[in-house]
Amino acid sequence: MKKNVSNKLKKFPALCLSLLFCSTTMWAQQQRTVKGTILDDNGEPIIGASIIVKGNNQIGTISDIDGNFTLKVPEDNSLLVISFIGMQSQELRIPKNGVMKVVLSDNTELLDEVVIVGYGQQKKASVVGAITQTNAKVLERTGGVSDLGSALTGNLPGVITMSSTGMPGEEDPQIVIRGISTWNNSSPLILVDGVERPMSGIDVNSVESISVLKDASATAVYGVKGANGVILITTKRGQEGKATIDASVSMAMKMPSKLPNKLDSYDSFDLRNQAVEHELGLTPDSWQYMMSQSEMDKYRHPANLAEAERYPNVDWADWMFKDVAYSENANVSMSGGTSFVKYYASIDYQHEGDLFKEYDNGRGYQTTYGYDRVNMRSNLDFQLTKTTLLKTNLFGSYGVKQGPRTDYEYNIWGSVYTTPPNAMMPQYSDGTWGYSPDNDNNSVAQLALAPQNTRTTTRLTTDFILEQKLDFILKGLSARASISWDNVFLESNRGAWTDDKADYKYINPETGEESHQNTEGTHNFDFFPTNNWKAEGGTVDNNATERHLYYQAQLDWARQFGDHNVTAMGLFSRQERTRGSIVPHYREDWAFRVTYNYADKYFFEYNGAYNGSDKFSSDHRFAFFNSGAIGWMISEEKFMKPLKFIDLLKLRASYGEIGNDEIGKEWDANYRWLYMTQWETGGNILTGLYNAASPYTFYREKTVGNPDIHWEVVRKFNFGIDYSFFGGLLAGNVEIFRDRRTDVLLQGANRATPSFFGGITQAPWANLGTIDNKGYELELRINKTLRNGLHLWGNFNMTHAISEVVDGDDALYKPYYQKKEGKPVNQTYTYVDHGYTETIDDLYGSTAFEALDDQKLPGMYQIIDYNGDGVINNEDNIPYGFSSNPQNTYSGSVGFDYKGWSFFMQFYGVTNVTRQVVFSTFDQKHLIAYDEGSIWSKDNPHPDVPTPRFGSSVNSYFHGSRYFYDGSFIRLKNIELAYTFTDGWIRHLGLSSLKLYVNGNNLWVHTKMPDDRESNFAGTGWASQGAYPTVKRVNFGLKFTL
Repeated sequence: MKKNVSNKLKKFPALCLSLLFCSTTMWAQQQRTVKGTILDDNGEPIIGASIIVKGNNQIGTISDIDGNFTLKVPEDNSLLVISFIGMQSQELRIPKNGVMKVVLSDNTELLDEVVIVGYGQQKKASVVGAITQTNAKVLERTGGVSDLGSALTGNLPGVITMSSTGMPGEEDPQIVIRGISTWNNSSPLILVDGVERPMSGIDVNSVESISVLKDASATAVYGVKGANGVILITTKRGQEGKATIDASVSMAMKMPSKLPNKLDSYDSFDLRNQAVEHELGLTPDSWQYMMSQSEMDKYRHPANLAEAERYPNVDWADWMFKDVAYSENANVSMSGGTSFVKYYASIDYQHEGDLFKEYDNGRGYQTTYGYDRVNMRSNLDFQLTKTTLLKTNLFGSYGVKQGPRTDYEYNIWGSVYTTPPNAMMPQYSDGTWGYSPDNDNNSVAQLALAPQNTRTTTRLTTDFILEQKLDFILKGLSARASISWDNVFLESNRGAWTDDKADYKYINPETGEESHQNTEGTHNFDFFPTNNWKAEGGTVDNNATERHLYYQAQLDWARQFGDHNVTAMGLFSRQERTRGSIVPHYREDWAFRVTYNYADKYFFEYNGAYNGSDKFSSDHRFAFFNSGAIGWMISEEKFMKPLKFIDLLKLRASYGEIGNDEIGKEWDANYRWLYMTQWETGGNILTGLYNAASPYTFYREKTVGNPDIHWEVVRKFNFGIDYSFFGGLLAGNVEIFRDRRTDVLLQGANRATPSFFGGITQAPWANLGTIDNKGYELELRINKTLRNGLHLWGNFNMTHAISEVVDGDDALYKPYYQKKEGKPVNQTYTYVDHGYTETIDDLYGSTAFEALDDQKLPGMYQIIDYNGDGVINNEDNIPYGFSSNPQNTYSGSVGFDYKGWSFFMQFYGVTNVTRQVVFSTFDQKHLIAYDEGSIWSKDNPHPDVPTPRFGSSVNSYFHGSRYFYDGSFIRLKNIELAYTFTDGWIRHLGLSSLKLYVNGNNLWVHTKMPDDRESNFAGTGWASQGAYPTVKRVNFGLKFTL
């Protein structure tokens, strides 16, 4: 209700530029004065009602404290539009006497708003499951992001996103709903127009709405794949009426968001001097690494180019990344229809530029990253007869990713994280590339000289849906059948290929002597760099070719008998999915739903699904899961009527169970045939006293099958309150949930089995785990329109979700604090420090280390002897902080609309999360140092970190919790300023509206983390090896409608 009315209020802006063009002619017309009073159904005056002239949004006013208004209108305008939040708008003709009395009735639009649910839709008021929904308007203002997943961040309570990279075409975040309750796959089921499809590649402009189903009642009809929640993406469709053309273009400037703060050569040498001096008593040989002040000065203040190259002080981020990279988007769509056919068609182009600088490799090609994607969509609805509707959805996506061809992609960005500033020059003034005798990585050369790898992904999806009303059989009965084919093709290795070697050199800073990495060429001649390369046409990767088939049949029945409203749904669904030469995956579901609604006050829903999966043996392949929900619309009770400030108040509760068979990556055969024992050949049997290899090939068990493995079962409870007060001024919901997942599948390596079990063969998987997940969600929406037409709004939400392992099949005699039981999923563990050893006495009084105890020095961490056995060893590795998944997420958006202007800003943050990022100063005696704050000294006994080590030996005992960070952050996720023209001069251009906007994404972040990644899943998964940097954006654009 609130949102729809606010949209109407936005249609009367007084456009500044339009006034400049139109004011002369407007006031030149003959005018008349209209007076009136606006009342509600009870005869009470309505304050702040909007009164505008239909067809001319520039002429309008607001009712005063007594509900009265006065408005001067041109003679030729005889219709007024009167509206107010929470009331039904009216269009009235101006009477001859110019005096009006208008009565506005309550708007039931909030009750009638439709929400997309599993295999159908329901009125929002009758929904008893935990469902949240957002729309196209919210998604389109997300700062120029090209991936739909990032557009969801903070906009839907319970949806937790974690980004890890800004690589063009691969920015999709990880998504979980209401936390994690399994060690296995925790990703939600994603459906696009009712079919399981990836979210990546879907352009934001084509999305009409996104619904998130979270509890058992909402997700049960999707069977086994709904255990982790369901995201329903509905694309736009045409409506009956004249053709409407919408077009938009935008350009975004991208910059790296946040990178580790490395010290330059001068400061690194200075810190190394301190470290060497500190540890001379342990390693006197470290004195050779001391550097004089005069030599250090040459790194910071070289006298000439020769000294700059001999004494490198390289800012790798500056060498590698541009100040600004660009992305562009263009979208055109057309929609409309007749009584026979309704249509929506769109084409969308997205370009993502690269942050990396381009360097001339002398070969005539570039290997930098880039992404270009073209999406085309056509959604058609054919009304074949009054009772027969045929829908077709055709979608094609052609995406081209460019980048280097390398087996170790992390080397491309690695230098900005781990290469010392003094290691080498990335490229010398004579054009040769730099190398380091210590094998430090030169990312600039790696990127410039790598062969090209252009990867093209072509995705084609086709849906045919037939809907037939069957009232002639039974009133209210209808049938629906659909079939869908999806095909995905991947071509890779297109571009330039070369294995020629380039000329690399190194200048020894001590002697000034040059050395070259490649000294000998072919046929024992001196090395000479060549620039030979060849063009390769690329090959289709058959192992990445996907073929999917979905088909389903559905019966729906809906009838109303007085105050009794009854619906029923039955569904059969089957899917076949395969990739390359993999044996197809089969899944089959039989589902039903029954709902009952009495007088829009009392609601009941019961769901069930009989699911089948080929991941289990025939004895456990099929299982039945069911759920139920109830709701009570308290605000419709007679005893609530005196409370006029309550628009809506509903209580609802649900409970049910859902099966789960998602235990790993879909195409990984290691997670497929778990109930079967698998054999393989390879290697040789070792025989005799000296384990000599037998000449016979070893034939052995590869994995031990477990025919008794079966479904994980999630039992979900949810209690919710929906509310709206003061005519929609305040609205929102409260959700309390608790999930218990039993029979969680445990991999053999994670079971409590002896280390000698099976030799190289692991124990079989088994249903041995139990995990609880509980929490709450809060959402508050604020809408207020002031008398001057200024519309203010806010949207605030919070999700708290915490998991606890009830049973993790831990070894019986394992220390309780190291067991999984009682801890969150993915709990972090480390040796925990408690202050510093300040003196030699502190050092000798500290608990002994089981290893490297003789390497202790003052200024190091005191480590907690957790088990009190007098020695620091593996049994003192204890739970620390939180898990790597945030327990709390927060989002707050505020904005206003006024006379064509609109503004909003969104903050997003997380707390209670711990992340391990090991950026180790002086690792392996390399001059790599990070700004970690103050270091220990006799004069600074309360530092941020201990004095670093250089020549002495340390292990994980010495580091304590140093590399475990509080992963909390708050960021300015999105901000936008826009102006929309709807009248005046744009009408002469044939446009009905024109919107100009500037918005930003990730423009500011506050965190204790060394970089801006929210998770470590990108790159190699090792945080210390980094990833393509996440980005912040400033986006300029325009949208217009014909």
